[in-house]
Amino acid sequence: MNRRSEKPTYMERIVAFIVDKRKGFYLIYILSVIFCIFSSGWVSVNNNITDYLADETETRRGLMLMEEEFTTYATAEVMIDNIAYRDAQALCEELKQIDGVKDIAFDDTKTHYANGAALFSVTFDGDAQDPICESALAEMENQTADYDAYFSAELGNTKAETTAKEINIVMIIACIIIFLVLLFTSRTYMEIPVLVLTFAVAAVLNKGTNYIFGTISFVSNSIAIVLQLALAIDYAIILCHRYTEERQTKDAREAVITALCKSIPEISGSCLTTLSGLAAMSFMTFRIGFDMSMVLIKAIIISILTVFTLMPGLLMSFSSLIDKTHHRSFVPKITIWTNTVVRLRYITPCIFAVLLVASFFLSSQCPYAYSYTNLKTTKKNESQIAKEKINENFAVPNMLAIVVPSGDYTKEQELLSELESYPEVDTVTGLASVPAVGGYRVGDQLSPREFSELTDIDIELVRLLYTAYAAENENYGKIVGGIDNYRIALLDMFDFAYEMADQGYVSLDETVKDKLDELHAALVDGKSQLESEAHTRLVMNLNLSEESDEMFAFLTTVRNTAEKYYGDDVLLVGNATSNYDLSATFGKDNLLISILSVLFVLLVLFFTFQSAGIPLILIAVIQGSIWMNFSFPTIRHTPVFFMGYLVVSSIQMGANIDYAIVITNRYTELRRKMKPCDAIKKSLELAFPTVFTSGTILASAGIVIGLLSSEPAISTIGTVLGRGTIISVVLVMGILPQLLVLGDFIIDKTSFNLKDHIRMGGGENEEV
Repeated sequence: MNRRSEKPTYMERIVAFIVDKRKGFYLIYILSVIFCIFSSGWVSVNNNITDYLADETETRRGLMLMEEEFTTYATAEVMIDNIAYRDAQALCEELKQIDGVKDIAFDDTKTHYANGAALFSVTFDGDAQDPICESALAEMENQTADYDAYFSAELGNTKAETTAKEINIVMIIACIIIFLVLLFTSRTYMEIPVLVLTFAVAAVLNKGTNYIFGTISFVSNSIAIVLQLALAIDYAIILCHRYTEERQTKDAREAVITALCKSIPEISGSCLTTLSGLAAMSFMTFRIGFDMSMVLIKAIIISILTVFTLMPGLLMSFSSLIDKTHHRSFVPKITIWTNTVVRLRYITPCIFAVLLVASFFLSSQCPYAYSYTNLKTTKKNESQIAKEKINENFAVPNMLAIVVPSGDYTKEQELLSELESYPEVDTVTGLASVPAVGGYRVGDQLSPREFSELTDIDIELVRLLYTAYAAENENYGKIVGGIDNYRIALLDMFDFAYEMADQGYVSLDETVKDKLDELHAALVDGKSQLESEAHTRLVMNLNLSEESDEMFAFLTTVRNTAEKYYGDDVLLVGNATSNYDLSATFGKDNLLISILSVLFVLLVLFFTFQSAGIPLILIAVIQGSIWMNFSFPTIRHTPVFFMGYLVVSSIQMGANIDYAIVITNRYTELRRKMKPCDAIKKSLELAFPTVFTSGTILASAGIVIGLLSSEPAISTIGTVLGRGTIISVVLVMGILPQLLVLGDFIIDKTSFNLKDHIRMGGGENEEV
């Protein structure tokens, strides 16, 4: 073998240190992997997508306020199909006795009984994270095992557990696909374990270090590993292929050193474009973009570090086995393809230009969804199946909460009455309108005599209570003007009477005391859900779709109505407001990410190729693939989850452009000694294994995620990423070579390193 005699460069000395001290690096990685296996359990996962709304959005402010000031019990919908109403009543009473069930709403209206199906609206005695709710739901499932029952509920970590199971299956299938693709494109059998071991270490390190973020989103937690393998596989493949090339003329150590030295610039350039696309996501107003950006950027950095510091040692350690396991190439020759591409160089670019314009307009009309209501996934979990069944028989609920200042029940009742008058409102509930006893509502103003008759408390004692209440609230005018004309809200008087009796200031007989205790307990429970010291919550049930122009317009009507009574101190909270906030920020995020991802990638390409022409050609091809990708939802009239567009457009721009870089790098090198058409043919032949390997893995991973995930946000990202990668590969292998040949003269003239672009004679118009 040939050995280098010249003095090693600084880079070669660093690489030699990595190779020679490989056992030390092995030890570091072994300890890191062990640590990360344990630390992966420290990661907290957030399953609520609305938590990533910007803090200044109305929905986010309202949710934070309600979480701090109100009690919200967990709920579930249980549908029993093919059951008589009388039997449903009896079953409802049985289910109410289950420990952990607070109440079940059921009656003979179409809201709860229709088409031979009964719908029980269950309220649990705890919030969604309380274990008692999961236990109660499990017991309900046991008691309804003999019925045709459907359960729709999100309690505890059920969503996270379901998603984790699905992603585990995705990982298994993705690993099988990766293994088969690597086997097909490999040059030796033993390089596959080296690649797999490198991937596995990088994946474990990334998952285990996610704890540094404290909490990550369920989207990032679910697909980060799959995307990490798919996005970073290029780096290991480039180094591995470089090694096998260098090994033909050098000994193992020298081959590894030379291969890594040559690979670092190429891998770094590819890595930077991917990081640029991911970095653009961090500027999203919707903060889940920042969450995914940080997790995936860390994943790419860890991947490139393992390729640079772990894989060289593995290549060295397994060099003898790699040498012994060479096999014939399974990758077919693409001579027919390359010849066809060159022959059609004057035709297909014109077609591409037309498609580019058409796809731009079609993608701009892409129907976006901001909630899961109108989204369909190929795979459905049990809760989704139940929800669809329930929606087939009963109206889809659309709840809207209005948070206003508390303390004035009269004003609250007037607002409730006005809201009830709108045809868009089915029901509206507020503490002031909750029925109490004797036909009164808790917000009704009662005189001493009316309160005495309602509670059976002696009128003189009631007058004393009213006088004490007026004195405590410094309302002395009522005492002077006559206490019999003093009217106090029923809830306030109940609270005061209970407090006086509890402290021993008022003596009541046992019957009255028991009645007061019972009423007080019910009112306190209702108050904890609907009123705090500062705010009160009104809950509306609307007959509009959560995500519609009519719903968004009605939000304005509700706000204007509430502001007549409470001024600007009004917050609207619900799925509809969340959809409205997301739709309002989407346009800004879309424009920002599109501009930033293009600028970041353009900047990397500019310095990589030191040319003004090449970056524009590459960007045109990849941006075209993005527009074409999001033309499909417009053509098929199927909505796409907005987050899928923002995430995938960034990844597509940052990662898929790597394929274009591989071909363009080869072309610029070969063009120094070949004519344009010959150079591009050779470039396609050399780049095809890398583009095919990486593209197939990324596309397959996306498609598998889309098919096997029941979570709409994750499924959407997978589906559009898989489709977009396929489009990118086709354009990079078909259109990009033609544009490079046709733009050869422009590329030459816009280069900043003229000495590297001295061309052979013959120009572009040579014979094919």
